[in-house]
Amino acid sequence: MRHAHITEALSGLDAFNRLWRRRRVFSAVFLATIGAAIVALVVLPVRYLATASVIVAEQEPGVRNISPAWAQKIGDPADLESQLLVIRSPRLLRQVMNAPGVVPAVVEECEHGSLLGSAGQCQKLSSDAASFIDYIGGHYGVASAGRSRVINISYQSPLPDVAQRLANALTTAFLEDQRNEGANSREVATSWLWQELKQLDGQLREADEKIQQFRRNKGLMRGANAPIASERLTSIGQQLAAAEAARAEALARLKEIKSEQARGPTDAPSVLSSRTMADLKQQLTTVSAQLASATAVLGPRHPSILALTHEQALIQQRMADEMQNIAASAQKTFDASDALVTSLKKEMDAAKAQAGSATLDEASIESMVRDAEIKRQQYADLYKKASELETERRVLLGSTRLVSMAELPNKPFFPKKIPFLAAGATLALILGIAAALLADQLYPPPQNGELAAAPVAREETTTALARVASSVRELRKLTAAAAAPAAGGSLLAMIAGVPILARVPKLSKPRPVSAIGAILQNHLQPTVADMLRLAEADAGFQQALEQLAHELCIDDEKPGRRIAVTSLADGEGKSLTTLALARHLAAADHRVLAVECDLLKPAFAQALAINGGVGLAGVVAGSISVRDAVVQTADPNLDVLAAGGGSAKTMDLLWRKKLAELLSGVDGYDVVLIDSALPPRKSRYFAGVDNVLLCMRGDGSLMGRSASAVAAAKAHGAANVAIAVTMVEPQRSAAPEPRPVPVEAYARAG
Repeated sequence: MRHAHITEALSGLDAFNRLWRRRRVFSAVFLATIGAAIVALVVLPVRYLATASVIVAEQEPGVRNISPAWAQKIGDPADLESQLLVIRSPRLLRQVMNAPGVVPAVVEECEHGSLLGSAGQCQKLSSDAASFIDYIGGHYGVASAGRSRVINISYQSPLPDVAQRLANALTTAFLEDQRNEGANSREVATSWLWQELKQLDGQLREADEKIQQFRRNKGLMRGANAPIASERLTSIGQQLAAAEAARAEALARLKEIKSEQARGPTDAPSVLSSRTMADLKQQLTTVSAQLASATAVLGPRHPSILALTHEQALIQQRMADEMQNIAASAQKTFDASDALVTSLKKEMDAAKAQAGSATLDEASIESMVRDAEIKRQQYADLYKKASELETERRVLLGSTRLVSMAELPNKPFFPKKIPFLAAGATLALILGIAAALLADQLYPPPQNGELAAAPVAREETTTALARVASSVRELRKLTAAAAAPAAGGSLLAMIAGVPILARVPKLSKPRPVSAIGAILQNHLQPTVADMLRLAEADAGFQQALEQLAHELCIDDEKPGRRIAVTSLADGEGKSLTTLALARHLAAADHRVLAVECDLLKPAFAQALAINGGVGLAGVVAGSISVRDAVVQTADPNLDVLAAGGGSAKTMDLLWRKKLAELLSGVDGYDVVLIDSALPPRKSRYFAGVDNVLLCMRGDGSLMGRSASAVAAAKAHGAANVAIAVTMVEPQRSAAPEPRPVPVEAYARAG
């Protein structure tokens, strides 16, 4: 056992020694594979995946007991496979083609990815159904979710809205096809039963109408609780009793008034109930009291006595007249009550006669009602049978229900950076180990005296190692060129497939005059205005700006150039580069417009000591035009479109637009410099811009960040991308060329 452990340890040590001998081969293959993975991550088109879900053979809602048909379908796995084949069938894909808005979306996707080679072939998709089906068939994915009966319908596309639209279109077509799938015998029987029910319903309506018409003609209509004739007889009887009671009351009142009238005004109830009589009696009492009082003092011929006597006579006359009116009113009330009683008695006699004949008429329509009830029972039985057949037909066809429609994807499905790079690193490790072991196997290290005896093997070994050394030197050259300062020349280097136009040196802060100034300088961040002043006084910075202007071909006679200056993250120096380049070009007699698109962190107004006004935020909100939002600076050749006051919502609206279309209202400038960050989501933000300049800090992470930065710029529609390496340390010089190592040294190392 101990010997076996020792043997395993020695084997592992031997493998490690072999890898160490061929570590250069391992490093070259590992770095080449990592580089290929990074290039593939940048080059491969981004794709989005939208997924919708349906469930098949689900029991009908509200059905407690599962029928044998349901049990057979749920337990049959072949049914789920057949549904998968139906979803991918050309018949359903043709229905997807006929869905509104699908064909233009697919043509747009084709033109966006240039998958068919030309715009003409993409336009062919709108007219050729076979080409359309072949194209979208490869983008669809249909699969069951585990062991459930849920089916996921997905679509891959470089455009997220197209992926959502196409996934939902096929899902809708499948659900509609399931609802309208082929008729069978049960469907025919159901259709016949519904036709019979319709005819029977018409006969029932006709019979009911005849019965109601007979009742109306014979007066047999029913009221709320009984036939109308009976209710009418009862109502007349109640009215007659009330009328006779009212007549008796009126007669008693009339007799009372007449008896009192014969005796003169008294305090009878019939008289006192009159308000007028009560007032007259009160007036008479008052006048009589005044007359008695005056008679005791004055003589009978005194004018006051005569006036009171005359007033007393008038009141008595009015009381007599009021008694006549009361008697006449009582007489009229009695006459009306008597006439009403007479009329109701006649109606009572007629109603009694009608109620008697209604009994005979009710017996006449009994047979009609009985026939209608028989038909109504038949209608109920047929309706129940038709409903059962309809339910059974739906069960046998299979019930498909929507689980969820596809949502708009907001993250790419492929490639995913971390898994992609992890897989690339794993593959690079495997290939590096395999290449190192294979090289060690093909070209074993020489033993004592073997190097002189085998010159051919030695020559092959040294050639392979020379190739590895050459690859390592090229990689070091590329890394050194990415971080080296500007040394003149047109095209200095390439990184991530795009040119490096200039290397802008890092600005050194002025030396403080006191210890307090040194402390404050270490703790306070310099403003953009401070950095601009330092940049104008720095010869190396101005030389880098001149190099940048030359490489961007700004001196060419092509006015109206639009150049977007951006960066992958904050702190890369894009705002300083934009303003410094703008002032440099303006000093060189170029008409320049500087546009600030960072609405949340504006810096142009403070750096240039101007009032930016509503700025670009007002343009995005639609409250002002682009031309009116431009502000002039102290330099006649430099105008500024500042950010203005913006919010996160306004920034989101800006990122949804295209910069070229947003700034189409400005002209008359030799160059338009746009300071903008990269949008957080994929869009066509940089489409139409002449150049996109990526500002990247010149530190050790430049190589790793360059690929993702270039990919992000191109994903937003950038056509011409270049890099400006910023904040390069002034003392850093170009990396020394790796010294060639003699072949014999590699052989000895091997």
